[in-house]
Order: sequence, then structure tokens, then C-alpha cells
Amino acid sequence: MSTGTPEESGAEGGRTPARRPQQRKQVLLRLDPLIHDALTRWADDELRSANAQIEFLLRKALSEAGRLPRGAGAIPRRGRPPKKPDGRQ
Repeated sequence: MSTGTPEESGAEGGRTPARRPQQRKQVLLRLDPLIHDALTRWADDELRSANAQIEFLLRKALSEAGRLPRGAGAIPRRGRPPKKPDGRQ
């Protein structure tokens, strides 16, 4: 039995709930250790985490196949936010 609210379960009287762009899905991925090592080295070369590299490659493959959803935003930028023009943080 689910103890979640209707908003959590997506049941809003049959309507599709609004997309929450900040919410990220977690996926368990099993990889061959040699593939993981190669992916990690590649990610390090491009100053990305292995997770960001996987997402980058998946988005590129989806785009090239014409299957990237229109609503898919850009990969979130990580790290320090850019400085404001007036010099304040």
C-alpha cells in the first residue's frame, strides 16, 4: 500500500503532473569493469564525473538518432556559479 500523496504518485484526477526539471532520476547501471575504467579515464580527460560523461554520451546518441525529447533541458552546469557583472557573488 502506498503512503505517498497524490502528487507523489502522479495521480491528479487522471492528468499528467507538471514536469519538475530539478528532479533527477537515479538509475542502477551495471558495466564491465574495463568499460567503466575506460569511461572514467575519458571523463577525467574532459573534466567530468563518470555520471556526467554517461549522461553526455546518452544525450548525444539520442540527439543523433533524432530521439532526444523536446522538453529535455541542457545538462545542469556544476561548480561555482559565474560572477555577476557588478563584481558581487
